[in-house]
Amino acid sequence: MSRPRTSSPARPMWMGRPSFLVTVLKAVVLSVTVVVMLYPFLYVIAGSFASSNARSEGSLSLIPTSFSLDAYASVLSGGIVTRALMVSIGVTVIGTLFSVTLTILMAYGLMSTKDVPGGRVILYLVLFTMLFGAGIIPNYLLVRQLGLLDTYASLILPGAISAFNLVVVRNFFMNIPREILDCARIDGASEWRILSMIVVPLSKGVIAVIALFYGVAYWNDFFNAMIYLNDTAKWPVQLVLNQYVLQGSPLTPLQNPAAPPPPADAVQMVVVVLATVPILIVYPFIQRYFTKGVLTGAIKG
Repeated sequence: MSRPRTSSPARPMWMGRPSFLVTVLKAVVLSVTVVVMLYPFLYVIAGSFASSNARSEGSLSLIPTSFSLDAYASVLSGGIVTRALMVSIGVTVIGTLFSVTLTILMAYGLMSTKDVPGGRVILYLVLFTMLFGAGIIPNYLLVRQLGLLDTYASLILPGAISAFNLVVVRNFFMNIPREILDCARIDGASEWRILSMIVVPLSKGVIAVIALFYGVAYWNDFFNAMIYLNDTAKWPVQLVLNQYVLQGSPLTPLQNPAAPPPPADAVQMVVVVLATVPILIVYPFIQRYFTKGVLTGAIKG
């Protein structure tokens, strides 16, 4: 006697093949979104290369009628923006390496809370910081008590470890088969060797993702610099950008006194381009790891 056939469960709606109309609608929505997002940035780039004549004639557009590098030469010759770019690059590179290293070490230590005395308590404390923060005043008092005011360390140490990134890396590590790690321990490998030779090479995707998260956070951070740095010579480019664009006042005259100054809006557009382009150049090299690293690290089991 044959068994009755059981109907297979219906696939979720989002897993089905979309219709032609839905595909066209998605393409239209994505195209409009891309245009809305790219137009302001392309307009700023074009405006930064437009000459003073093009601005005076009111012909400023995505394709300027005449190009000029006077605004770039004026901004870069002043030294303020150039030094700020070097500060931002240094803080971003050193801070990212430091944060990624601490996150990997702590995530590996908390990979199995049963093997670490008080590991569960430490993990709960880390998760607690995702819900509640100390606030501006306690953080400032702590940084001042540690003697970090007016130092580059004040831009790195207060946010050295992100609880979210730590949880993502820990979950990724937990998905690595324990048999591999146990075999390495039986062969006499130390924990440091296991981490550096097995765990890290298997986790390149998630490490690239959190490196991108940390790098973008360090590059875009201006609030900590505004609070902890009083010396304008140590300001990162984002704080200089805030001074030029939002406050409307440069720190010092940028142009050569013998030459006519470029328009104020041209200087602002140049600073915006210089503060935005470097992080956009790095992103395409890490983008291929992004989806895989986030999804694998965010799902346990």
